[in-house]
Amino acid sequence: VQLQAFGGGLVQAGGSLRLSCAASGRTFSTYCMGWFRQAPGKEREFVAAISRSGASTYYADSVKGRFTISRDNAKNTAYLQMNSLKPEDTAVYYCAAVLKAWGTERDAKKYDYWGQGTQVTVSS
Repeated sequence: VQLQAFGGGLVQAGGSLRLSCAASGRTFSTYCMGWFRQAPGKEREFVAAISRSGASTYYADSVKGRFTISRDNAKNTAYLQMNSLKPEDTAVYYCAAVLKAWGTERDAKKYDYWGQGTQVTVSS
């Protein structure tokens, strides 16, 4: 599966952005989808994940209550709604996919496919 992430940009603190991850292929609904981010000089970190059906989600503590992950299997697209953005959310955001029968996955090493990344910059 090929992934393309978009929707990043520059936003003021307290603002919102919605990232999208468009997937190719007809098997999107068999993949658990995840969002990760990497800030300059830091390691890539887990942000959120959603199960193949969308019934289960999991968030990093740093974004819980502010970010919402969702998916539309009919459109082969996953989303990350980001509200109440903070300067520390500034990073390149990546979407990723892993074949997983049930549940979510927070370990980046287990993901098989990655999008190209989209920059999110939050100004103070």
